[in-house]
Parts: sequence; C-alpha cells; structure tokens
Amino acid sequence: MPLDADQQALAARVSNWGRWGTDDQRGTLNLLDEAATRRGAAAVRSGRSFPLAIGVGANGPQTGRIPGRTNPVHTMTAVSFAFTGDPGDFQTSDDKIETGTHTTTHWDALAHAGYDNLLFNGRSNSVVTQEDGATELGIDTFGAVVTRGLLCDVARLKGVDWFDEPYAVTGADLDACLDAAGLSVQPGDIVLVRTGQIHWFKQGDNRRYADISPGIGLDAVEWLQAHDVAAVANDTHVFEPYPCPGSNPFLFPVHLIMLRDVGMPQGQQWDLDDLAADCAADGQYDFLLSATPIPVTHGCGGIVAPVATK
Repeated sequence: MPLDADQQALAARVSNWGRWGTDDQRGTLNLLDEAATRRGAAAVRSGRSFPLAIGVGANGPQTGRIPGRTNPVHTMTAVSFAFTGDPGDFQTSDDKIETGTHTTTHWDALAHAGYDNLLFNGRSNSVVTQEDGATELGIDTFGAVVTRGLLCDVARLKGVDWFDEPYAVTGADLDACLDAAGLSVQPGDIVLVRTGQIHWFKQGDNRRYADISPGIGLDAVEWLQAHDVAAVANDTHVFEPYPCPGSNPFLFPVHLIMLRDVGMPQGQQWDLDDLAADCAADGQYDFLLSATPIPVTHGCGGIVAPVATK
C-alpha cells in the first residue's frame, strides 16, 4: 500500500463510504442542497461577478509532463461558409477544440484517482475502462453546482505574493482566513483557496507553476471533511504540495484520500486573483458560486467556467 501508517489512519478517519448509501456516486456533492444554494444567493450584495477560469487554448498551463495531457487545440472548421454558394444567403463560421478534461480550469471527478484497485464508496476501479471511460463516478454525475463559496486567501494571510516552497495549507490556515473574514463554514459550502501560485502561469513560466507548488495539505483534508465542505478548489496546477513530501514525490496522497476516501471533488487551475483583490477591498469573502462542469459522458474530469457573484 503506498500510503504510510499515518496516512492510512487519516484515510480511515475521513472515509465517507456508505454515508449516502452503497450506490452513491456523488460523495460530498450530496451536501449541495437547497439550503446551501439559498445561502449562496443571500451572499450576493452588490451583484459584481468575477470569472474564475483561465483561457482554453494553446497557451494553457500544460508542460507535457503528464502523458497525453496537452494544451487545447482550437481549429476552425468553417469560415463564412454559405451553404447555397450565394454570399447573400446565410453564412456561418464554426470551430472545434481538442482538449483533455483536466487541461485548464476543471473539477476532478471521483473516478480520477484511487488506490488498492478501489475508488470512492468501494467501487472497483474496473468501472473505468479504455473503451468506455468512467462508467461510474464520472463528471456526468455531478449535477448542478451552485452554492455559497468562501475564499480563503492563504497567500494574503501569510503576507506573501506566492510561496517559494511546496507549502502545505493546513486546517489552521483555513480557520484563520475565515476568522479574519468573520465567517464560519456550513454544510454544502465550497472553499476556494488562493496561494498566489497562478502568478507563474500568468508570467508564462509553466514549469515553475507546475514543478514547485504549494497546495492543500493532508492536515486540511481532515478539516474539510469535518466541516462538511462540498468541494474545494485552488489556483495551482497540482492541487496539493509538489513535489509531494516524503520518499515518493509522485504519491499525491491528498488526491488519493480526498477522491477515494472522502469522496470530495477538487478543482485546479482556478484564477482567484481578481476575486481576492475585491474581497480584500470590501472585506466580503463569501459569494454565490456557480461552477457546474461540462457533463462529459463518463469523463474523469470536467472543464468548468466558474463565476463568483458578490
């Protein structure tokens, strides 16, 4: 088993297997009830909206390190085409994108990662096949994602623009951010964690963005599960500290435990900078978050264009 004894114990403590029934495929997204949506709507004061997605195109954040995960390719399939041949008739332009489901701003589906040949809720990893994709636990099981969002600006809390090391965000960090904002987490909230790491992507340094990264630490996993958070997203390429601490820099224990044991979706490559600046200016760190992914049938991840409205 790749997880050490402490990590195995954490996985057992935070497991949500069976919590919503043996057939459940949505995990903590079950916490996105009507009360959570109304709470999000009540957070709207000014009506200002902030898009949180990065662009979908050739200048994306991928470095080629992950096999098959390349930046999106945009191709025109028709340019001012007239079906009748008469330019006075209807003319149309059309295009397509070729992309993976994790290449840009996205959610990880629960089918994305597991260990010991098991996925969330005790599902065999055989539900994911080369031919059919994620026949269970896929991104198409998410449904609508509209709730209250809470921004935890850990970079601002620590007084840095970004981290120079693979800093592991802790539960205490999240508590401190919310205490400073006068907020408390309620079941079904989604927590957005800003580390400042996306600075490197905006500077065009994709390798620095991906290869030395802060992220959600194992301590924060227990905090997120205990507070009944519906999902969590941040502004990094990897989501968790990278290189991973310990002897195996490629273990990704936070992915393993959050997706396989907690059943909590995680978002990556979200641009939180403009939202964070506005939150710092007016002191309001809660908002209505709309973040429903593209429901790719049997997808292991889903591109999303999240919007925060304050």
